[in-house]
Amino acid sequence: MAERFWKWAGSEMAQHAKWDAGLYDDKHSFVYKMAEGLLELLAPQPGERILDIGCGTGHLTAKIGASGAQVTGVDRSPEMIRQAREAYPAIRFELADATKIPIEAKFDAVFSNATLHWIKQPEKVIAEVARLLRPGGRFVGEFGGHGNIARLVAAAERAWLKLLLPGPMPNPWYYPRLGEYAALLEKHGLDVTYGLLFERPTPLEAGKSGLQNWLTMFGVPIFMALSESERDELIAETVREAKADLFREEQWVIDYRRLRLVATRR
Repeated sequence: MAERFWKWAGSEMAQHAKWDAGLYDDKHSFVYKMAEGLLELLAPQPGERILDIGCGTGHLTAKIGASGAQVTGVDRSPEMIRQAREAYPAIRFELADATKIPIEAKFDAVFSNATLHWIKQPEKVIAEVARLLRPGGRFVGEFGGHGNIARLVAAAERAWLKLLLPGPMPNPWYYPRLGEYAALLEKHGLDVTYGLLFERPTPLEAGKSGLQNWLTMFGVPIFMALSESERDELIAETVREAKADLFREEQWVIDYRRLRLVATRR
């Protein structure tokens, strides 16, 4: 397994210190490939200034730029930003934390896909979105919503208990209800014009090893306090526990539930 390190901040885990950008593109391309509908909602226009928060390796950022918009991508992972710059040298990519983006310019739109559920300080992100949008500018985002990967989390918790691991299993994600997140947007001067919480069962890549790859990529915060052998045992046991619910016709299908929102800056 690729080695990644995670930091603790008091009782909260930071989102990440290191991502495996190669593994992300190789085995988890569904993250950006399934965002076509979100790009349609964004409807970027030539000449618009657009900010992509949590741009990852830059594939969606490049699609936005192909419209003729002036797009900037930000991500807090140096590995992701490095790969994005190599793949798309004509696009501006900046290393930045979504809760404190070092940009003063105003944007016509702020876009984010599959990022905001990693940030347990949602109001700080929303305040930044509001600060960076011009009046009348739009925010278009999608991320994990209430109930996302509930069956997978339940399987991991059963595996944790079965292995007699110490303490409760860590939960690194923020999966809000639609009304909860819409209220935060309204509080910060963003009028919600569209909101949807929907089921999106998502096939994983790599067949039988799909869930193991997913846990290796996205489950690292859960393993933070474990030894390498305990981590491997937990992954294997989680795969066994989840198989009855999530393995169908030789394919892992994860129980994603997504929250999609559009809001306009007052």
